[in-house]
Amino acid sequence: METLHVPETIPVMTLPNTVFFPQALLPLHIFEPRYREMLRDVLASDRLFAVAHLDTAQRENSELIEPLHHVASIGIVRACQKGDNDTSNLLLQGICRVEVKEIIREEPYRIIAVQPISTTAGTHHAELEILRLEVMRLLNVRRRLGTPAPKGMTQFLESIEDIDTFADIAAFNLCEDSALKQVLLETLETRRRLQLFAAALRSEIETQRLRRKLQGPLSDEHVADN
Repeated sequence: METLHVPETIPVMTLPNTVFFPQALLPLHIFEPRYREMLRDVLASDRLFAVAHLDTAQRENSELIEPLHHVASIGIVRACQKGDNDTSNLLLQGICRVEVKEIIREEPYRIIAVQPISTTAGTHHAELEILRLEVMRLLNVRRRLGTPAPKGMTQFLESIEDIDTFADIAAFNLCEDSALKQVLLETLETRRRLQLFAAALRSEIETQRLRRKLQGPLSDEHVADN
């Protein structure tokens, strides 16, 4: 992927509740006519397009029907399978963060001008490794308290050597708050990204523990009887 050239302009899907990260694998079902046309063009060229998170906070103040956050990720289509009625199922792998400079056009699908963004470590490797281990510990605690995780995700995260990639993959797969995920995507310092995610996990764990304490011996189905 280091040899891939990031174009200055690129098609984009603007999606609610979806924050895409570099190296992440995003399955997509393409069914809207505009995105079917976009996919045909993408597959005939470089197989690249961006995914941006819909900025719902700007909907009332923006002239755009689909305002988007200014940091997104570009991905490459790794697999694509045609379905019925010209629909497609595809797997998009993240390549890099980009800053959205402007919207070039809206029809027949949205094209944006982008600038690639690089991340920085923010500290030495030893501190990053400590933060990585803390995030893993918190994820395991949260899982034991009842938050489900994709099968095999713990083992997969433990196998990732690059800590910046670890931070992105963990956030993409195991952060359920899309607003926080967007903040993490926009946080270019790996140390700070891990710190923010760890703080959010601690808060979630405390909430889970308090809920268990208040629930007592009652099952989830009978918690209203407490």
